[in-house]
Amino acid sequence: MSGAQVRGNDVDVDLGTLFASILRSWMLILGVVLAVTALAFVVAWLATPHYRAETRLLIETRESIYTRPNPTGDQSNNPNLDEEGVTSQVEVIGSSDLLKQVAEKLGLGKLKEFDEQANMGMFGRLMVIAGLKSDPGELAAEDRVLKTMREKLRVYRVERSRVIVVEFSSEDPKLAADVPNAIADAYLGLQKDAKLQSNADATQWLEPEIADLREKVKQAEARVAEFRAQSDLMIGQNDSALATQQLAEMSTELSRVRAARATAEANAQSLRQAIDNGASLAAMPDVLASPLIQRLREREVQLNADIADLSTTLLDGHPRIKALRSQLADLDGQIRGEARKILQGLETQAKTSQLREQKLIQNLNVVKAESARVGDKEVDLRALEREATAQRELLESYLTRYREASSRSERSYLPADARIFSRASVPAEPYFPKILPIVSAAFVGSLLIMAIVVLLRELFSGRAMRPAQNVAFEPVERVAMPPVAEPRPAPSRARMEAVEAARAATSSQPELPERPVQPQTAVPRRAAANDKRLSVNSAAEHIIAGGVSRAVFLSPEGDEGAASAVAVAREVSDAGLRVLLLDLTSSGAASAPMLDTTDLPGITDLLASEAQFADVIHADLYSDCHVIPAGTANPARAMRAADRLPIIMDSLTTAYDVVVVECGPADAEGIRRLVAHGTQVLVSALELQDRAIGATAANLAEGGYEGVLLVRPGEAQPPQAPRPTRSAA
Repeated sequence: MSGAQVRGNDVDVDLGTLFASILRSWMLILGVVLAVTALAFVVAWLATPHYRAETRLLIETRESIYTRPNPTGDQSNNPNLDEEGVTSQVEVIGSSDLLKQVAEKLGLGKLKEFDEQANMGMFGRLMVIAGLKSDPGELAAEDRVLKTMREKLRVYRVERSRVIVVEFSSEDPKLAADVPNAIADAYLGLQKDAKLQSNADATQWLEPEIADLREKVKQAEARVAEFRAQSDLMIGQNDSALATQQLAEMSTELSRVRAARATAEANAQSLRQAIDNGASLAAMPDVLASPLIQRLREREVQLNADIADLSTTLLDGHPRIKALRSQLADLDGQIRGEARKILQGLETQAKTSQLREQKLIQNLNVVKAESARVGDKEVDLRALEREATAQRELLESYLTRYREASSRSERSYLPADARIFSRASVPAEPYFPKILPIVSAAFVGSLLIMAIVVLLRELFSGRAMRPAQNVAFEPVERVAMPPVAEPRPAPSRARMEAVEAARAATSSQPELPERPVQPQTAVPRRAAANDKRLSVNSAAEHIIAGGVSRAVFLSPEGDEGAASAVAVAREVSDAGLRVLLLDLTSSGAASAPMLDTTDLPGITDLLASEAQFADVIHADLYSDCHVIPAGTANPARAMRAADRLPIIMDSLTTAYDVVVVECGPADAEGIRRLVAHGTQVLVSALELQDRAIGATAANLAEGGYEGVLLVRPGEAQPPQAPRPTRSAA
């Protein structure tokens, strides 16, 4: 691209200027803060004080181990003690029936605090008439009281506990304590009444059930007795059938008889062998057990002792010793004879036991058959007994519960599963209004808000913005300027003063370093051989092909030259680019043909912070181009915000593909704020021989602007260049 190009479009925030605006506006800030603080103090001082009190209930089982209907039951299974149960009790406490009961007990309907209709002032009545507020008279008095109670009441469960808090606020401190206490008492009474009602319902239900069960038990037991008699199922010891008991006894007796027979046979055989073998009978248990044999053995011992004594003095042939020995031999024969008798007795006993065993076996077979028959009948009997037992147990259970329910109803002992462990007391201080916190908050809040408002106003006005100081020029190709012709008469002094006042906003840019101007320049390719000026069509093609984002037009010959900027802007717009024309002339010569009026907000209004971008951008009536006119604000006031012009240009360059600026008869120093990277400077030349054209060309060359193009106004066709792909970010 040809033209003067400038890098560095950044802007900085001047923090000193920004925060100095707070000191400059300290009187406004202080006045607003004091007014808000005073208003907050008056409102807090005149506000009606409100008092708050709370009552706390603990949900727990009040039954003791001595009065609990089921002492072995698990208390943790009580559904009222789980989280859902406690939450349900919160809803019960806040129910309408309970609140109505408390309101009636305390007479809240007679207090103006709880009747919105009685408290309604003239302003409230006017709002009702205007339809801005519902008429409280449409509700019943009881509903109005209930609505007010709900607004002042707060019932909640303390997290992760079984504690319920009943909180109430009122203008009367005593009433603030009485209401939650009354609600808690009413809740406990409601719980007790519910238990009494449940107990009474249970008693009424158990009475007919018990009567029916008694009849059923009687019938079941009668069927058992009848079946037992019909089936001849006699009951012996241990509630067992008589046949079964006899079978067991006979089996036991048979075993005993068999054992006795075996013992007798064994003893007889042993004794027989001893007698046959001539062995000593002294070791035989049955022989020793005989009293006669025991006496004979004693006599034998005595005879042996006598023989031994006499043998010491007498010889063996002495008649006395012979007599004793003869008696001893007879005595041994008697013992053996008695042993044979014992043997006969044992054999007889064994035969008797055998006969008894045979008899017992016969009887046992008979009892077995009877026991089998009884066993079949006992199956049906046990079924009847189970039914009778089940009916009897159910009857006993119902009787137990009935007696418990009756005793509780008679003694009125049905404690609620909750207790009040903290009653509300009359509050000494109101919770609202807190004058000191309200006034302090109003003071601090208003101070912060006003400081923020002042800072934002200063920031948005652009007075706290300053362009960055790192601007550098980049040399580009220069364009040959036509030779300066003879000077023509200069415009009048009054006209020049008006132009200078309109361009005052662009005249305070710090001087930038100048670059030497090359004396040798080239002629643009599209310039005619006898005319160094580009046509409007050629200038538009040059802007499109070179990717120019800003086209700054100067019109040294006056307002007539502004037609070049308008024509080029329309040509570029017709080529498909988004174009905006910024009119910086004092008379609005560039924007007036596009809008048919000059009485519209424009750049001066934007610089003076009297309008926003959306207010100053207008559509061209004859093309798709957009226009920002000169505006209607005071130029002197707009000049004080001249530092905002680079920021405005950067914003417009971002939003549009090409920004065309018509500066009128400006000079190199006057367009410093408008030039940035991607800028093309163009001069509108009606006549090449005009002295003003040469002066402007020389001024631009001295200011470091190279590649300046001359454009002649005139009709042209839209350029046929391809549509560029660059668009506004």
